[in-house]
Amino acid sequence: MTINAPNRALLTAQPYTELVRGFQWQIPETFNIGAATTGFWAKADPDRIAIIDEQEDGCIREWSFLALDRLANRFANALTAAGARVGDRIGVHLPQRVETAAAHIGALKAGLITVPLFELFGEDALNFRLRTAEARFLVTSATGAALVDRDNLPSLTAVISVDGASDHALSWTDFVYPARDQFEALATRADDRAFIIFTSGTEGPPKGAVHAHRVLLGHLPGVEMPQNFMPRPGDRFWTPADWSWIGGLLDVLMPALYFGVPVIARRFAKFDPEAAFDLMARHRIRNAFLPPTALKLMAKSIEGPVESVELRSIGSGGERLGAPLQEWSQTVFGRPVNEFYGQTEVNLIISNCHEIMDIKPGFMGRAVPGHYVAIVDDEGVVLPAGEVGNFAVRRPDPVLFLEYFRLPDKTAEKFVGDWCILGDRGYRDREGYFWFEGRNDDVISSAGYRIGPSEIEECLQTHSAVQLSGVIGRDDADRGEIVVAYVVVAKGITADKALKDKLKDHVRSRLSGHAYPRDICFIDDLPMTITGKIQRGVLRQMDRRRSHDDEI
Repeated sequence: MTINAPNRALLTAQPYTELVRGFQWQIPETFNIGAATTGFWAKADPDRIAIIDEQEDGCIREWSFLALDRLANRFANALTAAGARVGDRIGVHLPQRVETAAAHIGALKAGLITVPLFELFGEDALNFRLRTAEARFLVTSATGAALVDRDNLPSLTAVISVDGASDHALSWTDFVYPARDQFEALATRADDRAFIIFTSGTEGPPKGAVHAHRVLLGHLPGVEMPQNFMPRPGDRFWTPADWSWIGGLLDVLMPALYFGVPVIARRFAKFDPEAAFDLMARHRIRNAFLPPTALKLMAKSIEGPVESVELRSIGSGGERLGAPLQEWSQTVFGRPVNEFYGQTEVNLIISNCHEIMDIKPGFMGRAVPGHYVAIVDDEGVVLPAGEVGNFAVRRPDPVLFLEYFRLPDKTAEKFVGDWCILGDRGYRDREGYFWFEGRNDDVISSAGYRIGPSEIEECLQTHSAVQLSGVIGRDDADRGEIVVAYVVVAKGITADKALKDKLKDHVRSRLSGHAYPRDICFIDDLPMTITGKIQRGVLRQMDRRRSHDDEI
């Protein structure tokens, strides 16, 4: 029998100023993510759908909260029987599928710390993270198991494969299903460690950001705002973003499970705009987190209204959205995109919400209730409205990371007093809207001008010949740096000198004479992080090699 379970929302739809004025965090002393998600709903409404799992072969299975909770409980019991101890680290190296959710929830119930790992990591990337996290267990696929360098991972005691037993791994089925399906979640403290989520590696080697169980509660207001006050009746949530990074795991999967909202598990090996539209229509998806790169590809695919897709809310973050994408979304979906902002260390702290406030093109929104966000100088002094400085959030904050794992010096460098300095630059206007200018290391200094790459990329994106673009600075004897654009052309477009000239003129006429790219290089694919962010550091390395080769 279905029980009328409580609405667990933290926010209600009311004017923004009222939301901020009336908001207070209520973080309990003890809190366990596994108990608060599937554990709660398995008792309150056991037949409620938790995950709709669609595999690549088209097979679809609906998992109730009770079924998912029992699977997680089996995994927790199996881990305990295998010698897992509170605080042990377990890598979860799987795409969007039910075993991914069960592995995280079961391990968290047992007091372990989970380490989300991207399915497409190569051998070096995977082993670096396992070694750095000192992982004792790994849940993966047959492909992943074959990549594991057991000889150089002294902490690793067991590899469990969802594809069955092999020379490299135990079988998930054999490991999990003999175990009991009842497990009492540990009464972990809200401040106890829950996740080690590695940064994208845009600034040196990836670092393991440690988050506590309270991080889920810290995320909830930042999910509710861009998703137009989720949960509401009929909500169904999907993202193409992998559950192995904070955007997929804590912007979608875990909050949806907490709210009792069904999640569609379906990630494409390579994002396909047409397939994404089809998926959203077939599953009657009402809520989506669509990273900017996905939106850009979708915009190149379809221009007019799509009546088969009935999204109630669209959130996006990771790269700045421009006015053209907002206009396209309004045309295609009948509503704007609610842009939001955060990073691995402190996520979902700024957001738009078109239901309660105006969306200003180019601005990421206002501070999410409960988070004190400011623009500060290098000494941590809050800057006045309109002045460019560092994005920062003040501690204590439930969404803020605890530390970089085994890197106390790097952790200390992240803070100036009580301000966590985020490494991004921008400004705040008089109404409290935040403008993203770029990462500190992305700013291009050319002939005395400081140029952010995002605006140029947005401008290039408006040209029909451009599918994607990434903009960097290149050392120049006369100007200090010049603007260089790496461009992926749309299908059927000839990449030649004539197109380069057209694109330069396109930017020059729409932005300014100092900001247009003085060199344009065509490329088959842009280097991206798993979060869909352009890896400008990789582009700069490519560009230096290219320049060196030209000199030879």
